[in-house]
Amino acid sequence: MQIFKPLFTFLLIVNFVGTTEAQKVEKIPFFQPAETFHKGRFWTSSAIGVTMYSGLMIGLNEAWYADYERSNFHLFDDWGEWNDVDKMGHLFTAYTYSNWAFQGAKWTGMDRRKAMWTGVGIGFFLQFSLEILDGYSSKWGFSVADMAFNTLGCAMMVSQELAWKEQRIVMKMSSFPTTYPATIVYSVEGGHTTTLQNRTHALFGETALERFLKDYNEQTIWASVNVHSFMKNKKSKFPKWLNIAVGYGSNNMFGGFKNEWYEDEVFYKLDDNEYPRYRQFFLSLDLDLSRIKTKSHFLKTLLFLLNTIKVPAPTVEFNTLGQVRFHPVYF
Repeated sequence: MQIFKPLFTFLLIVNFVGTTEAQKVEKIPFFQPAETFHKGRFWTSSAIGVTMYSGLMIGLNEAWYADYERSNFHLFDDWGEWNDVDKMGHLFTAYTYSNWAFQGAKWTGMDRRKAMWTGVGIGFFLQFSLEILDGYSSKWGFSVADMAFNTLGCAMMVSQELAWKEQRIVMKMSSFPTTYPATIVYSVEGGHTTTLQNRTHALFGETALERFLKDYNEQTIWASVNVHSFMKNKKSKFPKWLNIAVGYGSNNMFGGFKNEWYEDEVFYKLDDNEYPRYRQFFLSLDLDLSRIKTKSHFLKTLLFLLNTIKVPAPTVEFNTLGQVRFHPVYF
């Protein structure tokens, strides 16, 4: 449930570290980053960030946790759940939070290095907050594995900034709607029936938005590598915006660990031969939208935000069923 964060989170520019003395600067266009620390921008973005964080926590509590009993703080070993697509989601989200907050901090005119550590702090704090909520929910629990991938996502952002002062490898995601059939499923004891569609509605919801947020069968997490940035010849005519993307996903998952469940106290289990759970690995082309040249700071900001979404492109799939598939367009 890590792919439901709103795009507006980039405004969370709360600074938890010491700040330098604010310098007076002339009025500049809104989307243009300040060249020196801008006290007004800092406090405005901080106030917006705190407000949005509070709203996000309240909303998540009502949407995800209110229907489940509270419990004492406890751990939950969810390694392998949803074939670890959820873990890749944690990596993506922590990386994206950190990168957005980093860019937002730079917008206030904050020193680049301080902005970097501010971004990492915000990214880690947001993910840690969600894990704490999980830890007090009887449905879930605090996951050490989740926190490991949260940390990895934050580290991925900061390590690239320290090494190259740019993000050469960008974490992205894609999600393509799946229509599940109303196939009849018989209970294990044979006296009851349900449908596969009933199961997916209960798991993933019925609306497109709910499925986008919850259906791990639809989601693919990508590491999009900018080829030109790794070339020694920086004058190469190879397009600076063309990337190679490596993706991970999974399919035929109708339960966290196994394709079995209870419905109205009746036990159902899918045939593993008919519905084999399998992992998918993808190789595809992609675009680094943030490297498209424009003089408009508004367009730069918009392209930067959209750069978290993988561009549909020809893709080769390798999966654990031993298959190799070519998709003319995959998203």
